[in-house]
Amino acid sequence: MDSRGLDRVRAPAQPFMFAAVCLFSVLGTVCPLSGGMLFPRESTSRDVKHLSGLWVFRADKSPSRSLGFEKAWFKSRLSENGPVIDMPVPASYNDITQDSSLRDFLGWVWYEREVVVPASWIQNKEIRVVLRVGSAHYYSIVWVNGVQVAEHIGGHLPFEAEIGGLIRKDPTRPCRITIAVNNTLTLETLPPGTIQHMDDPTMYPNGYFVQNTYFDFFNYAGLHRPVLLYTTPTAYVDDITVVTDFSDNIGFVHYKVSVQGAITVSLKVTLMNNDGECVASSTEQEGVLRVVDVNLWWPYLMHEKPAYLYTLEVRLTGDGEDVYALPIGIRTVEVTSTQFLINNKPFYFHGVNKHEDSDIRGKGLDWPLIVKDFNLLKWLGANSFRTSHYPYAEEILQMCDRHGIVVIDECPGVGIKDIRSFGNASLTHHLDVMDELVRRDKNHPSVVMWSVANEPASEMPPAELYFMTLIKHTKALDPTRPVTYITNSNYARDKGAPFVDIICVNSYFSWYHDPGHLEVIPIQLNTQFENWYNRYQKPIIQSEYGADAVSGLHSDPPMMFTEEYQKVVLQNYHNVFDQKRKQYVVGELIWNFADFMTAQGITRVMGNKKGIFTRQRQPKAAAFILRERYWSLANQTMLPSWTKYIPEHSVCPHLQPRQP
Repeated sequence: MDSRGLDRVRAPAQPFMFAAVCLFSVLGTVCPLSGGMLFPRESTSRDVKHLSGLWVFRADKSPSRSLGFEKAWFKSRLSENGPVIDMPVPASYNDITQDSSLRDFLGWVWYEREVVVPASWIQNKEIRVVLRVGSAHYYSIVWVNGVQVAEHIGGHLPFEAEIGGLIRKDPTRPCRITIAVNNTLTLETLPPGTIQHMDDPTMYPNGYFVQNTYFDFFNYAGLHRPVLLYTTPTAYVDDITVVTDFSDNIGFVHYKVSVQGAITVSLKVTLMNNDGECVASSTEQEGVLRVVDVNLWWPYLMHEKPAYLYTLEVRLTGDGEDVYALPIGIRTVEVTSTQFLINNKPFYFHGVNKHEDSDIRGKGLDWPLIVKDFNLLKWLGANSFRTSHYPYAEEILQMCDRHGIVVIDECPGVGIKDIRSFGNASLTHHLDVMDELVRRDKNHPSVVMWSVANEPASEMPPAELYFMTLIKHTKALDPTRPVTYITNSNYARDKGAPFVDIICVNSYFSWYHDPGHLEVIPIQLNTQFENWYNRYQKPIIQSEYGADAVSGLHSDPPMMFTEEYQKVVLQNYHNVFDQKRKQYVVGELIWNFADFMTAQGITRVMGNKKGIFTRQRQPKAAAFILRERYWSLANQTMLPSWTKYIPEHSVCPHLQPRQP
């Protein structure tokens, strides 16, 4: 294999531009989409056609990885250019076959699907037809009937292209969608990586190279989230931005509607409660809706009616009619020097870190797994999680909105360890990613904080300007939410800490530091908290802590990698948390919710085993320790108005609901 130079792992003659979406117009048939990124929802004016299922697949295993471009595979069916296999979408391709070379493949893979477009979409030229890709890891190019319609950099956020004009050029042809995806990571991607060439012919095959990464999870690749077609009228609601507030029993919904394709804008904005009753309305494109006797959006275990959602319906009339309904929650977020407040009440994060990861599917969206995970979160008594270390699927955030699970929304800025990753190109791309992330997730009430990175080399001199710029940019995009990044640096040398709103710190005492010595945890953890708070006077979240445990491995006295050791590590951390949460510690997030896959290495046995559940979602001993703790915390921190509300099946036997 030979992939020297970025031109060999990218499309030949294609500029590798760090832009949110690069779209190409061919004969006026493809329209750039640079506005909103509303989640596709069916309505009286909109249809959605899901393209999940089996796609045709082929990996370009040529030495240069560029055969598909040289032979223009996108101009005809993939099967006409060589052997193909079935590939499910959404899913990572890595674990689907028995081919080890595909599991660790680096370079271009090609997907194809022929779609029958409804005749009404073709015949009605007043309908926009939009192709949406939920996620393609990492760099992708999309063609429809051989015409390039989209190019996207980044593996975790959606992108779109309007294709109505293109498919109407020859309505007798099926709509053939071809997507080429490249998983190569460079020092300027998020996450970053490097390509290492092994040139010794006595040790390696000719042209041998590997992908090096600086993060501890497997670099799954492919079409991880749904691909779909949806329609809107030519005059349509392009974007909605909502900011909420309240005073006493009055709620306020500040909204702004963006409309495209209309000469004159005539709107009806209606806010409905969860019984479908109108509680406020307006005919303005931007304004404030006043809600009497408001039902606030509360986190799970903080109120007897958590996760209350209203529906903001926007109806565009005049140049055609478009209807879009957006679920919203009315709530506020505020940070003081010692507290995190939701709706002016102290909120304590007792939750988990997760990964989009499972057997066979890799990072592919999987509804049974999502529902199972939410059942486990509620069984645990968890009220929050962090999207470590990349944005999760929109469908997961919608579940959080409905169930009251609070989210720290993290961009894929993990593994920024090389000083070259702090350059202008990297920063430009990072800013673009935050633009995309905020644009997608800004209206989710469950999202209470943005995280711009995980464990960067923030002690390096360039980190100060880099994170100052990045954090200020994110706050300008969304002034209503705090911004942080996750650090494991020395408190005195961290260049970005002065700019964050909350200190989020990862530490693994008695594991990566002083392994096996449980007795050091109370001393070192207390010192960590005191150092960070005394220097920055900001609330602190223990954003990661834990220990590996191989399910079924036991030892007494506890030894590393046993369930007993993991359990005692947690208990030692919890003792210190209980002291500091009375002062300035506002949360604890275990690493990790479940075991997950990593690259192969001598420190990993079939992945990272720090989960309190196995990869198959079976509990280890630590899960019961955490469940007992989280329900105890819920008893101590729930609002007084909640009287005997905790459901019986979720209560640890010795815990009782707190009396008002």
